[in-house]
Amino acid sequence: MDTAARSAAGPAPAPSGSLPVPAATAPAPAPGSPPEWGGSRLAGVLTMVGCGVSNQVGAALGSLAFPVLGPAGVVAIRQYVAAVVLVTVGRPRLRSFTARQWWPVVLLALVFGTMNLSLYTAIDRIGLGLAVTLEFLGPLAVALAGSRRRIDACCALIAGLGVVTLMRPRPSADHLGMGLGLLAAVCWASYILLNRTVGRRIPGVQGSAAAAGLSALAFLPVGAVVVVRNPPTVGALGYAVAAGVLASAVPYLADVFTLRRVPAQVFGLFMSVNPVLAALAGWLMLGQELGGVEWAAIGAVVAANALSMLVPPR
Repeated sequence: MDTAARSAAGPAPAPSGSLPVPAATAPAPAPGSPPEWGGSRLAGVLTMVGCGVSNQVGAALGSLAFPVLGPAGVVAIRQYVAAVVLVTVGRPRLRSFTARQWWPVVLLALVFGTMNLSLYTAIDRIGLGLAVTLEFLGPLAVALAGSRRRIDACCALIAGLGVVTLMRPRPSADHLGMGLGLLAAVCWASYILLNRTVGRRIPGVQGSAAAAGLSALAFLPVGAVVVVRNPPTVGALGYAVAAGVLASAVPYLADVFTLRRVPAQVFGLFMSVNPVLAALAGWLMLGQELGGVEWAAIGAVVAANALSMLVPPR
């Protein structure tokens, strides 16, 4: 749920399919003015780093439950946790929603579930680092698509070269897994745009809370099938719940704190390191080693976002 797209899409998306957060309430600095790094800003930056680590560690822990629950089972539990957090915070007044408000909420719920399911299935097939890098193209594309600057065209080219490198033909390539990673990217881009529509039509996070609740309801049959076919162990359930907390609840609460303390540009710049954090979490926690070419491709995608965020508009 979150990138360069935060400044382009209104309410900020959270990283790697986590939760939507309200836009920052702090006044934006004047264009071209340097950021003020007081104690509040430093706390915001430290929170961003912790949020990124929490998100990717949560995804890695969820991966440990794949042998028992499968990606679909882990995602189902993640959706349940997300619904509990958002419905508790947002308290949506469902009876007051009109048809014009309901249709983007329903689409958002569909995209939310598809995004997480495709991402976690991709993680199972191609590893955490590569899956998150491909998913990251979604918000990056939204941010670059709304720009007419030459530097952003160059950034798009750099990111494209990185993706081509990741998806180059080779005997060990899992093209289905890569395709699922790209599907997650499309879903994340759609999620950003739908969140913007929902935010305009429904106050606060009521729309996002309703979408999370609908998505969780849709995954109830999935959870039931997983339990019947392969009864989960306590350890697998613990990993899946930890994934829901670390990759959904913590990022949501952290982003609410952060977006009130740091400029959107700084936020987007720090969010660009998520593919690197994902690759490190996959390596340290799951033993998913990457070669030099893969690291270079991940670096290209990260650099594309960082360059776009660092160069100020004229």
